Amino acid sequence: MRPPLPPLAATRAFEAAARHGSFTKAAAELGMTQAAVSYQIKVLEDRVGSPLFLRNARGVELTDTGGRFAQRAGESLELLRDAFAEAKGEGEDTLVISSIPTFATNFLAQSLGCFQIDHPSIAVRVEVTDTLTDFASEDVDVAIRSGLEGGWPGLESDLLLPAVFTPMLSPKLAETIGGLHEPADLLKLPMIEPSDPLWTIWFAAAGLPDAKLTEQSSLRYGSQVLEANAAIAGLGVGMLTQSFYQDAVALGQLFQPFDITCDDGQRYWLVYPEARRGTRKIRLFRDWIVGKVAELVSERQETVSGSPGT
Repeated sequence: MRPPLPPLAATRAFEAAARHGSFTKAAAELGMTQAAVSYQIKVLEDRVGSPLFLRNARGVELTDTGGRFAQRAGESLELLRDAFAEAKGEGEDTLVISSIPTFATNFLAQSLGCFQIDHPSIAVRVEVTDTLTDFASEDVDVAIRSGLEGGWPGLESDLLLPAVFTPMLSPKLAETIGGLHEPADLLKLPMIEPSDPLWTIWFAAAGLPDAKLTEQSSLRYGSQVLEANAAIAGLGVGMLTQSFYQDAVALGQLFQPFDITCDDGQRYWLVYPEARRGTRKIRLFRDWIVGKVAELVSERQETVSGSPGT
């Protein structure tokens, strides 16, 4: 005989309280009173036979039993929500992606058309922002974030790409000093964002730990997207994530003068709620983007860097 299902209303109240860490916030989300949420959770605790929350003066926190149940309850409610939306014909209407500007401009803008060709039933909306996504309150399915480790609480994190960086510039700018023959030649040119610590890291790797960056002409843009456009325009040397600018290299707009690249540990990640990892549109997008980024990295490794004047 199969075990009984828990009461749905009580499970919803419990899942919201567990996600927010607050009965009051759960009540606001569900349009209930705090007392009603507390009652529903008490009903569930009576059915389970043990406490799901510890109540104290500072608020509430999950017990070990509550923590285990919260994860499975969240996943189950998301699957039920997605199944219901799909039954209504709404399940794969739109995939909403929140992305930091650099990744959105230099990867998603050029590549998302391929995803939509493969999955024409899924419309895609991209929201470009530097602000971290709050999946609990925002209508977002997946997000692109940068960070060292990933592992944000409650989120799945799939590694996409290491943010490997190196100087890149316009061939015409290099020609103004007769080409670049050694890393020190870069010091003869204006640098974009010379206060960026990535410059110090790169010059140290190039054997110039005492490079006088502060004496160079400074151009500051605050965004790698703008820095790359400035570099293409010949306004200076940009410290860029090389994987994003292969098209500019192929068109002769940028080139990488030296094979020296650095990695400070920053990574680009695809993140989404753990409870929604089984959702079909998220699963399809995850498989697509991981494969597409791997293809991008492979193409980069096959590209031979060249330097005018060397």
